[in-house]
Amino acid sequence: QVQLVESGGGLVQPGGSLRLSCAASGSRSSFSVMGWYRQAPGLERESVAGITSVGSIHYADSVKGRFTISRDNAKNTVYLQMNGLKPEDTAVYYCSVVDAFGRTRYWGQGTQVTVSS
Repeated sequence: QVQLVESGGGLVQPGGSLRLSCAASGSRSSFSVMGWYRQAPGLERESVAGITSVGSIHYADSVKGRFTISRDNAKNTVYLQMNGLKPEDTAVYYCSVVDAFGRTRYWGQGTQVTVSS
C-alpha cells in the first residue's frame, strides 16, 4: 500500500519561504507523476505543480516564478520550494502521486500552510 508522508508546512509572513517534502513508500516502481495540490477554505482543490519521472514540470500560473518543484527518484520524494509567499497561498497542501502505470492516484494527508503577518 502506497503511503505519503508530508512535512514542512507552517506559519510564515508574507514574502517568506517554506519547503514542503513528501516521501512516498510502498511502491516497487517510481511514480509516473509526483505533485502538489492545495485547497483553501470554501474553494476547490487545485493543482499547484507536478513533475514527471523524466523531469517534465508544470506549474499553476499563480505560482510560476515563485514555487519550484523537484523530486529525488532514488528516495521517491518530491519537494516544493515556495518563495515569495502571499496570503492567497494559504491553504492545505496535498502531495499526490500517480503510479508507474498511470492508473492510480494516491493522496497525502495534507499539511497546512498559512501566510499571515
